[in-house]
Amino acid sequence: QVQLVESGGGWVQPGGSLRLSCAASGRIDSINAMGWARQAPGKQRDLVALITSFGNSKYADFVKGRFTITRDNAKNTVYLQMNSLEAEDTAVYYCFADGGYGNVYWGQGIQVTVSS
Repeated sequence: QVQLVESGGGWVQPGGSLRLSCAASGRIDSINAMGWARQAPGKQRDLVALITSFGNSKYADFVKGRFTITRDNAKNTVYLQMNSLEAEDTAVYYCFADGGYGNVYWGQGIQVTVSS
């Protein structure tokens, strides 16, 4: 099992920045990729970004150029730096970890609200 704890969400004005953190514990050795997804009210959960254990990253088109995902393997933590935030970025953000063999672990989710 892998446990994930997110932090860093909150409220920000349009154009502002936030950094989300996700700390993993448990069977860290089983983790391949880690990343973030988000879900706005009434909408499906969408992939935002992921990063492999080798540091290769992938982004959804709607965040390219604005969000950056990084990973600190020594701290078992993944970060999502979010810049130029827009109202449309308002959602609950979920950290996930791919533990291989079809095992995907999810954090509890953290709210990000972008409004003036």
